[in-house]
Amino acid sequence: MSTKNKSALFQKLPSTDELLRQRNIQELIQRDGHAAVAESIRAVVARLRQEIAGGHIAGIEPSEKSLDLAVGGLFNAIERELRRSLSSSLRLVINATGVILHTNLGRAPLAETALDHVRGVANGYSNLEFDLETGERGKRDVHVDRLFRKLLSDPLAASDTVAKSSSSSITNAPSSTSTIVVNNNAAAVLLALNSLAEGGEVIVSRGELVEIGGSFRVPDVMQKSNASLREVGTTNRTRIGDYERAITDRTRLLLRVHRSNFEITGFTEQPGLEELVALARRRNIPLMEDLGSGALFDLRSVGISGEPGVIDSLRVGVDIVTYSGDKLLGGPQAGLISGRADLVARMRSNSLFRALRVDKLTYAALEATLLAYVKRDHDAVPVLRMIRLSKDEISHRAEALVSKVESSVGMGRPSRLKLELCDGESVLGGGAAPSAVLPTRLIALSHGELSADRLNAHLRTSTPPIVARVEDARVLLDLRTVFPDQDEDLAAAIVSLG
Repeated sequence: MSTKNKSALFQKLPSTDELLRQRNIQELIQRDGHAAVAESIRAVVARLRQEIAGGHIAGIEPSEKSLDLAVGGLFNAIERELRRSLSSSLRLVINATGVILHTNLGRAPLAETALDHVRGVANGYSNLEFDLETGERGKRDVHVDRLFRKLLSDPLAASDTVAKSSSSSITNAPSSTSTIVVNNNAAAVLLALNSLAEGGEVIVSRGELVEIGGSFRVPDVMQKSNASLREVGTTNRTRIGDYERAITDRTRLLLRVHRSNFEITGFTEQPGLEELVALARRRNIPLMEDLGSGALFDLRSVGISGEPGVIDSLRVGVDIVTYSGDKLLGGPQAGLISGRADLVARMRSNSLFRALRVDKLTYAALEATLLAYVKRDHDAVPVLRMIRLSKDEISHRAEALVSKVESSVGMGRPSRLKLELCDGESVLGGGAAPSAVLPTRLIALSHGELSADRLNAHLRTSTPPIVARVEDARVLLDLRTVFPDQDEDLAAAIVSLG
């Protein structure tokens, strides 16, 4: 198309002011405001300009007809753009992947009691930093520290949430255990290292210098803490003697980082926590462990081994443990630091703590989650409930859902959609127990005319969006991570594919 023809088409486009004066646009303005409507008009008209400039509306007479059609549909286009721009981008989705702690999908769903507590605290004022007994200013971390003390220090409170170890070297966690909360586990590691090792050296095994999600690396976090990293051993083998030989008068901390998102197998060696504790005691140097996930629930009771719990580490004698609130704990995003009260007090007095602290909503959600642990009501925490689901329970739900879909599709025209049940595996996700799997029953979808990727894309654009996984040219749905009250929406979305 010539420049002259394009110019003629540009002139036929109505201006923003012209469109704003139209009666139907005035109704949108009354509903959604002048600024939002004007912005939507400009976005729609700009797209039309791009189509003309790119020659997508080609030819003289045909192009004018195409443009007339586009201009005639401007109101509908503006209304769609307005609806899109004013709708929430962060949306509820159905997680049918079978990955319980799916980082991209928000990790741990909150318990109903946590949601209720957040709503109650957010709806008005609270005693976040106010002591109701004395009438004086209080500390915000008392609301959860009292519960952590009970769970981590009281053998009776912990007896149903963690397994008793047979190791004779393990003792009860110290009664002076304290816990503070920051905004995520990376912040917890940063605060702990800065408080305990600023200007000095931290000794860590080369085999534990992990990279977590989003390309964040433990050595980078350590560098920001102003502590110097002292690597010992090799990638696959580190002995207790490597740590001992590296200790100098500049050593401030021994660090163990749990390999939460990978495993090293074969010709490997790693000192046990008991050995590191003994060395730390002998040389009077604190020992810190970055657990990452940090379970308060005994995963061994559901057949998952190799994922240490917080209380296990504290009972062995680790001085400071850092872990996440929104992983195996099943609470909100938070970084938790538990351990010796005197060391935690140093972190609490660090000015960096104020920059990293969390708000009242996080405390409310965390407090309610911890109360479920104290009450031993593990099924109230969605993550724990999903972990504890048996293959038979999932299979019964899957069979019922498939039967419902097949009966609904059978009432209409012949369907090219095929549903099958097959055995599969769920995973914890979130960097927890990377080799651990939970047996499950999957619903496999295939279609006579649509590829698995197309089916998957259709599910993602349903309401609410459904996120599944694709394997062997089939879409796989795992009900372990689908809430039972979402089964109806999931069934309706599958029926629409037929």
